[in-house]
This record gives sequence, C-alpha cells and structure tokens, in this order.
Amino acid sequence: MAGVSLKCGDCGTLLRSVEEAQQHAELTNHSNFSESTEAVLNLVCTACGKPCRSKTESDLHTKRTGHTEFVDKTSEAAKPISLEAPKVDEAATSEEALNADASQDAEMVVPEVDKTIVEELEVMGFSTARATRALHYSGNASIEAAINWIVEHESDPDVDQMPLVPANTKVEAPKPSLTPEELKAKQQELREKARKKKEEEERRMEREREKARQNV
Repeated sequence: MAGVSLKCGDCGTLLRSVEEAQQHAELTNHSNFSESTEAVLNLVCTACGKPCRSKTESDLHTKRTGHTEFVDKTSEAAKPISLEAPKVDEAATSEEALNADASQDAEMVVPEVDKTIVEELEVMGFSTARATRALHYSGNASIEAAINWIVEHESDPDVDQMPLVPANTKVEAPKPSLTPEELKAKQQELREKARKKKEEEERRMEREREKARQNV
C-alpha cells in the first residue's frame, strides 16, 4: 500500500505532505521522517464542521464549545502522499527579497491601532504590547480577530514586545482558525481570568493598606 502520510521518527507526529513535514522540522528541529501507511486522523465536528487531527484536539473542541458529535472522515481525506518538495515561486521570492530590503530602509514605527479595542484587551488582562501586536497583525479589524491571533500566537517569544513596522505598513486580516463558538468560549474564559486577576489585585492592595494601618 502506498504511503498516505509522513511520520516524524522523533515525536511520532503524522503529516499530510512534504510541505507540512518541512514546517514541522522548522518548528521542532526534528529531521527523521519516513513514509507511513497510517493516515492522519480527520474527526469532523457535526455541529460546526471543524476538523480535528487528534483525539486530544477533539476533546479540547468539546470542552470549549460543548459539541460532542464527530464523524471520522480519515479514510475520505487519505490519499497517496507525494514526496516531491513544493516548487518555489522564484518571482515571488525575488519580490519578497526586494520588499524586505525596502523595509530595512524604511522608518520603523509603532503601528496605529484602534485604541478602544486595545483598552478592552487590557481590561481582559493583556499587556499593551500584546494587545497592540495582536490587533495590528489581525488587521486592526475587531476584538474577536485580535483574540483569535492571541490564541494562535500566545507561545511566541516576542508576543509581549511592542511591534515596530515600516511606516504606512498595512496588514490584511487573516482568516480565523477558531469557530464562532470557540471564539465566544475563549473570550468568556479570558474575561473570567481578567476578573479574577483584578479581584486578587484588589485583595492584595487591601491587605497592604490594612498592614499599613496596623503599623501606624
């Protein structure tokens, strides 16, 4: 039987294409891949259509949304894998290089974003830098898009660094990876964390004030 996936020999992750394997290698530094007849799991939520690639991912989806029914479409999605590396668009690569050179010469500034949404994100417990970065790279479109970006990039090492971009740079809003139900659940979770953090801070300040009164 022809291989339908590439398996990482370092961690066991199944990948659908050479391109996915290359991305996995860049993120993890893993380099031991082999062709496998084991298909990548494809569990599709019957309520919203979200595909999940593992039981852990489907369990997390259920926890976030309450959706419990999934259809196993693994066999439908499985197809013989091509071992050819994706072709590089030389014209696009050259254009990106030219744009990169131009960006290096341009003045670097903090991007202009919606201050009202930044304040809302700060109330939810995010730093000004993270809120600004999320809003800018999500297209400065909405708080929902910004939260979606934060969820996807919360492990980035520079997530709490104030972004600097060439002057007059515009970023298009990316397509959301969370369903509306997941996004709503995530917003509620973040608001709850912010509320608890605020209450803890108020209790801490009250204890300090009480201690100061006792020392008078």
